Amino acid sequence: MALYLRILYIITGLTGVHSITTVSEVSVKTGKSISIPCLYESKYKNHVKYLCEGYTWGSCRYAVKTNKPDPSGKYSISDDKNQQIFTVTIKQLAYENADYWCVVEINNGPDHGKYFKLSVTSWTPSLYVDHQRITGYIGENITIRCRHSYSGKMKWCRLGYHCVTGSSGSIDGAAVTTHMSKPNVFTVTMSGLKSENSGWYWCAKGDIQIPVYLNVTEKPITTTAHTFTGDGTITTLKNEQQRASFDLKILIIPLSVLIFIVIVVLFIWLILRHKQRKADSSVTAMARVEVAYAEVRPKKKHLGKVDQEVIYANVGNIRRKQAEMSLPESDGEIMYSSVVTIKKQEG
Repeated sequence: MALYLRILYIITGLTGVHSITTVSEVSVKTGKSISIPCLYESKYKNHVKYLCEGYTWGSCRYAVKTNKPDPSGKYSISDDKNQQIFTVTIKQLAYENADYWCVVEINNGPDHGKYFKLSVTSWTPSLYVDHQRITGYIGENITIRCRHSYSGKMKWCRLGYHCVTGSSGSIDGAAVTTHMSKPNVFTVTMSGLKSENSGWYWCAKGDIQIPVYLNVTEKPITTTAHTFTGDGTITTLKNEQQRASFDLKILIIPLSVLIFIVIVVLFIWLILRHKQRKADSSVTAMARVEVAYAEVRPKKKHLGKVDQEVIYANVGNIRRKQAEMSLPESDGEIMYSSVVTIKKQEG
């Protein structure tokens, strides 16, 4: 197969066959997804990259480009220009052998591509990992388990760099140890991780590889609190300060009580304010009225016998302006309403 591809490169006139580095063959279970990294040279940093689907270079058709996403959602592509790696993700893999090319688009010239194959099976893949993306912390260790279905020599490689083929070695300053923890489990441990160890790696067994992305970051700072329970046991609680999330449930009852108190106080204040305004209005209205009380006694105009006694009382609501008005002189008496007559009792 490798010889056939070399002949194919020569026949098709494809140049720059070493411009892109990627896996050669990956075993995947049907219906799953797989991410494939494609390393390119720095001179192609600002070029368009794409995934081409097809067995031969001349007949392949592009599936997704960095400047043109796939509307179906089956394919996706991202370009990390700092590490000079573009990654293609293929979803909903069908039960068939799929042939693809990682391609860099060249202006005014033939594009550069590198072939890889997906062996899709309904059974357990011949080589796989539990998680294709893992996270490690600076200064600590990380363990990767590559599971395989048949025996044979295995190795751990970084994309574009050298591989560790024995039981120990190093990659970019991180110590690497490998061993068979179980008959079909190849265990890789990387110690003393640094931020520059972030990137794409793969487990390899013969012509089959499985890519693994390692993200090395700072470990979140944690605080530990010990709680003593009634039965004498100790419960340890850890709180991630950098990723601490504030539990709003704790404040539901206090906030509800506070809101209720504010509403009640506001309601009482509005009632008192309304009463105060009403009282002020009443005082203002009463200030405009002068109430006079007088006792009016009967005045005899003639010397004749008076059979009745007249009493006047409660003379009020005499406005100030009316009091100040001058009345014409009159010989008669001015009488007001509210007159009560009381008959004299016969002796």
